[in-house]
Amino acid sequence: MLLVRQNSGSQSSMHFHTLEEWQHAHNFQVGGDRAEKNTKLVMVLTAVTMVAEIVAGTIWGSMALLADGWHMATHVAAFGIAVFAYQYARNHANDPQYTFGTGKASILGGFASAVALAVVALMMGMESVGRFFDPQTIQFDEAIGISAIGLVVNLVSAVLLQENHPHAAQDPHHHHHDRNLRAAYIHVLADALTSVLAIVALLSGKFLGWVWMDAAMGLVGTIVIAKWSYGLVGDTGSILLDGGIEKSTQLAIVTAIEDDADNRIVDLHIWHVSQHHLAATISLVTHDPQPPQYYKSLLASIPHLAHVLVEVNLCHGEPCANR
Repeated sequence: MLLVRQNSGSQSSMHFHTLEEWQHAHNFQVGGDRAEKNTKLVMVLTAVTMVAEIVAGTIWGSMALLADGWHMATHVAAFGIAVFAYQYARNHANDPQYTFGTGKASILGGFASAVALAVVALMMGMESVGRFFDPQTIQFDEAIGISAIGLVVNLVSAVLLQENHPHAAQDPHHHHHDRNLRAAYIHVLADALTSVLAIVALLSGKFLGWVWMDAAMGLVGTIVIAKWSYGLVGDTGSILLDGGIEKSTQLAIVTAIEDDADNRIVDLHIWHVSQHHLAATISLVTHDPQPPQYYKSLLASIPHLAHVLVEVNLCHGEPCANR
């Protein structure tokens, strides 16, 4: 209940009225408990495997194995970022200092993970180039065994995250709503790819004598992971900069408003307030102005549109109805 002062002529009176009908909720969080729990589990599995691969790669001299281990180290940090983003968004969902809530926290987590992925690609590329000029002695049997263990852990992690990300197996760049989870999933895919490339390189070196494959597979992994990172940065960065709105959504809003009476939209802004929700400000001009709620009702069928502000201007004269 809010206190409202009403003025009537020279007199004023105090009344208690509820304003909830006109107020907006700004908690745009959608339950991600399962995603957060599985991401934590994947983080622990990755950390254990990371330590094993770095130690083994150092002892046995495998660049591919070391690359896989250090690659996993960065992924552990990325998973930590993902978990932090989930927790921060949930704990501050109703904090009034965030004008539109904390719905973008998970997207920010995904962006940070994408940057970490780019750093991994850069490190792998530099190390791999160096190994072409300074090859190391490799103990193939031991290195292959550790790589195989790493691959198994990666596959288990992928299954855990895929339960919340059903389309990622078909397309690692699929535009899933949960960008934070998508970033974690791509990190797992990158781990799995590096493990596979390490095994290929080690088998080639052992049975064919192609020691250079160790560095070559590191470069292949660099290129693929850099491409994934670039796509993820573009996707999450666009949303953080209030872009990435589909033309079909804009067209649907314009059509819904302008097909009613002689309304004309003169200013329209649409942006993400979370990975699942959109906000819009609409300024329109019309000969027959209605309450803002009327125009909001025209937009009720548009998906993900959760927060709408409408400015209605009275049109004087015929030209206002013309485009």
